[in-house]
This record gives sequence, structure tokens and C-alpha cells, in this order.
Amino acid sequence: MRDGYQSLYRKYRPASFSEVVGQEQVTFPLQEQIASGKVSHAYFFSGSRGLGKTSVARIFARELGTSDKDIYEIDAASNNSVDNIRSLTENVFTLPFESKYKVYILDEVHMLSKAAWNAFLKTLEEPPAHAVFILATTELEKVPETVRSRTQVFEFKKPTRAGLAEVITTVAKKEKYTIDPSASELIALLASGSYRDALSLVEKVISASTDKKITRTEVEKVTGAPARTLVISLLTALSLGDTQEALKTLATAQEHDIDFDLYLTLVLESIRTVVLLRNAPDLASSIAVQMNTDEYKEMESLAKAKDSHLSHITLLAFLDASARMRFSPLPIVPLELAVLSLTT
Repeated sequence: MRDGYQSLYRKYRPASFSEVVGQEQVTFPLQEQIASGKVSHAYFFSGSRGLGKTSVARIFARELGTSDKDIYEIDAASNNSVDNIRSLTENVFTLPFESKYKVYILDEVHMLSKAAWNAFLKTLEEPPAHAVFILATTELEKVPETVRSRTQVFEFKKPTRAGLAEVITTVAKKEKYTIDPSASELIALLASGSYRDALSLVEKVISASTDKKITRTEVEKVTGAPARTLVISLLTALSLGDTQEALKTLATAQEHDIDFDLYLTLVLESIRTVVLLRNAPDLASSIAVQMNTDEYKEMESLAKAKDSHLSHITLLAFLDASARMRFSPLPIVPLELAVLSLTT
């Protein structure tokens, strides 16, 4: 690692409640509890990875006035035995070094063994007044109900793709880069609702950029995402009812060893855009801001094409292909079936 270098996720990790994006259902009640002095002894932060659970836990601890010496972060995945938990519970009863509270942040607690949970339960029920536990997990359903019922549970939500794309654009701007809206959208799609993954992808793309301008094509090249030309070629063939050209496009996609799940998602989004532009023209302006000019013109052209075969029936056929793909040993087959059902 270069001296003094910080990954974008660490660099832009929120340091205060006001910097936390899209988790008001968590941050607002926590702030209210701090303001009123009605702080619980145990909290559960649940949600998929990369949503900021640990960051919010640290912010909450510091907003309580807890110094770094009295904040303890423990990876429960590697400290999941009875002995680990007994050691923790023994230390809980010692007084804080210089703060009102000792805050214990336990990550991935669903990895604790049943025996470890049993050893922890008594302390969780009757902790000393100076102890606050923040338990974080990506799999709340694996946590015993006896534990969950003794904590305040907060669910972290995945950001919308538009919200995540906005964060990506903001970070790129802070790094002195411009980024096309469609490039932000693609990164947001690839990140699957994770802020951490999104910023890791931005960092990867930035490291390969030479002109301070990030395009969708650059994102495709760096991440290995399916090229948009493969999406447009398929939609054009479907619009014309050209069976051979549509199947040829799918064969080309297979030759490039693309991720067919992702490819199908991009195809579905593009078909949906065409259908919306054709049937709800009032949405055109809101759709246009999510794409660069060339991409929007492609969608607009397909939407305005006379005698086009692209319709809600096309969308339904590829949604069915998505369901079938989960059970198909050959991911391309459900797509080929969708093409044949629509064009023959």
C-alpha cells in the first residue's frame, strides 16, 4: 500500500450521523436516545454487508462520549468460542478507563456457537451500568430469539440504485473526476446495494482512468461487465423480430464468457426503458438524466420504431427467463428460449 494512501471506502466512511446516507430509520432514533439520555444496554444492527453497520456503531459510541480506549471491536467470526465470550464477559465488569461507558462492538455475531450464546446471555440480561453492546450481523435469522428479544433491533436498508449512483457521483467529484450517469448506474448495479463494494469499484475504475473522465465503456472494460453493444444488438434484433440475429448476439455474448445473470438484468432494464418511453412519454425527462446522450437516443429510437416487436410481452418473456435461469445448467438456454418464443 502506498504511504498515506487510504481506500475510498475508508476515506469516505461517515464520521458523524449527518454523513450517514439513507439510514434515517436507524440514525434518528439513536440520536434521540442520546439527547434524552435513554440509552439501552444492547443494540442489534442487522443488514447486508457494506451498509455501514460498523461505522454507525462507532459514531454512536463516540456520540455517547466514549473514548477510543473504551471502545472494543471484536470479530465474532474468529472469536466465537465459549472461552472467547467468557473472557469478554469478565472484562465487561471492569470500569471504563476515562468514559462513562464501555462500548463493545461485536461484528458477525451470527457466527457465535450455541454454547457461546448461552455464556453471553446472562451478561446481556444483566450488564453493568457502564456497558453498552452493539451486535452486528448480516444474518439476523441465525441469532437466537432469546438474544434478539433482549436488544433493540435496527434494520439497515439497502440503498436504491439511484441513491447509490448519487453517492458514486459525489465521491468521483470529490476525487476530481467526472463520471457519466450511465457509468454511475452500472457501478451501482454491480455493487448490489453495498456502499463498500460501490466505492471499491469506483476506486478500481479511477485507477485505470487516464483522463479524469469515467465513461460506461471504461467501467465495462475494467469490471468485465457485458458491453452495452451486446444489449443493444439483442434489443434491435428483437425489435425487428430477427430470430437469427438475436441468437447470434447471444452466441457472441457466450463467446465472451460474460455473466449471463448480469447480462439479463441489463437487457431487462433496457426493455423496460423502451416500454416506458413508448407508453409513458411523461417519464422521458426523468429517464434521460440517468443516461448519457447517446444511450438515451438509442432507447428513444427503439421506442419510436414503427412495427417494433418490443413490448410488455417481451419484458414478460425475459422475466420468465430470469426465473428459469436459476435451474438451468446452461444459463444461455432460457434466453434462447425467450428469443424463440418471441420471434418464431
